[in-house]
Amino acid sequence: MNGQKIGYIRVSSTDQNTERQLDGLELDRTFTDKVSGKSTDRPQLQEMLRFVREGDHLLVHSMDRLARNLIDLRQMVQELTKRGVRITFVKEGLTFNGEDAAMSVLLLSVMGAVAEFERAIIKERQAEGIRIARTKGVYKGRKAALTDEQVKEVKQKVAAGIPKAKIAREYKCSRETIYKYS
Repeated sequence: MNGQKIGYIRVSSTDQNTERQLDGLELDRTFTDKVSGKSTDRPQLQEMLRFVREGDHLLVHSMDRLARNLIDLRQMVQELTKRGVRITFVKEGLTFNGEDAAMSVLLLSVMGAVAEFERAIIKERQAEGIRIARTKGVYKGRKAALTDEQVKEVKQKVAAGIPKAKIAREYKCSRETIYKYS
């Protein structure tokens, strides 16, 4: 059974360019996420996982685009190959089909561990930079989700009994933000 060639692309933020990933490859369908890889709770990843079928060939630029921790990476590769989906990590030149050589499985584990390590280092550097900026009085933190005027409006709407979820949608913020100010 010949399946489709499916591409999965991920960048960490909306302003990053996806074009270099899987460039020049003929694909039947591509799923693209512009979110952090720290979790598997990504809309297009979940859609791709539901979409792929036995016989399909999933192509991903590199392992760290699919998952940033070893457990998630191994679990996804195992689940997909059990379903008859072949996975190729283009940058690493590795393909998995469920009948993988011991060396391929080792490389998956090592490369996945490196991706997880990179993420941990990035988080450490970020925290260190924030600490330094705070001591210098430069770090102001994240911009407030609502202005002072909007906070007043939110409080009035909550007092009037309008559901917090509806208010959050109106102000394009999370429900947690509404709870914080109400």
